Amino acid sequence: MPNQRAQVDVHLILRRGDEILLGLRKGTGWADGHWHLPSGHGEDGEPATAATAREAVEELGITVDPADLRLVHVVHHHTDSARLAFFFETSRWSGEPVNAEPHKCADLAWFPLAALPTPTIPYARHALDLYPKGETYSELGWPEPAS
Repeated sequence: MPNQRAQVDVHLILRRGDEILLGLRKGTGWADGHWHLPSGHGEDGEPATAATAREAVEELGITVDPADLRLVHVVHHHTDSARLAFFFETSRWSGEPVNAEPHKCADLAWFPLAALPTPTIPYARHALDLYPKGETYSELGWPEPAS
């Protein structure tokens, strides 16, 4: 069996007190109409914290120091392939968040972590349900092993 290769996805949990910032996806061809965290894919040669900071600039027009990011959850999940989803939290940034990608995002809004909107992308909601409990790792969507 070949070695597993997983896509690295990064997610930014931008905290403002008890609220987090979510975007409403549109025009991407994947999960349009669902709420999601600012997120993206890591690029070759790019550490996950740098990728998260880059996505903050690209999607929200804000600057986040990678040193201010705290890893709070990892989901090893399977959709069409293996994926490692890293969730980083921060409450420190420079600038005011704006919708810097209106062609991919219909709206940005702050929501209480305890009252997330629907629909929210399932694996992200899964992580957001576990992270306040201090659970730092989970697995989701893997096919049952053949017996």
